[in-house]
Amino acid sequence: MNHKSVYAIAVSEKQAVEIEENLTKAGFSNDDISALIPDKDSNHGFPHDAGIKGMAASVGSGGVLGEALDLLASIGALAIPGVGRLIAAGPLLPALRLLASGATVVGLGGILMNLGIPEIAAKRYENRMAAGDILISVNADTVEQVQHAKEVLKTAHAEDIAVASAPEVDSSNLS
Repeated sequence: MNHKSVYAIAVSEKQAVEIEENLTKAGFSNDDISALIPDKDSNHGFPHDAGIKGMAASVGSGGVLGEALDLLASIGALAIPGVGRLIAAGPLLPALRLLASGATVVGLGGILMNLGIPEIAAKRYENRMAAGDILISVNADTVEQVQHAKEVLKTAHAEDIAVASAPEVDSSNLS
């Protein structure tokens, strides 16, 4: 099976929540949806491995995005040179943590390329996230799921939609 991830940009927290809701209504599991969110408020003060409830409350400040992130499997914070602090939610987190350990050299664009995203798209995503946009990804196991995810993202007016082969990540040594 050739596992793929479909990536897209949400330009606001409201749009990110709409995308997450539309993907789950379309049959995608919360275990397949990830978000990478710039931490716009450096005063959150949450620890690197904060629990889901605390992280969601910090991110959303009681808002809808925090509630939506609360549904995702795992949430954590990362610091990436050139972009700053990021909040990662969903199954992409273990891969990001693993790759972020070398981020001092490669930055976010390099991390995204290591996730299978083509260089041009990775650089666009890095620039968009530095500007405050949110990166959404959804795992898809079949060609039909890839197409379905792309349709849902297009309907929600997501931008910069791309498909990449997803890496296999051994998260057994990540805690």
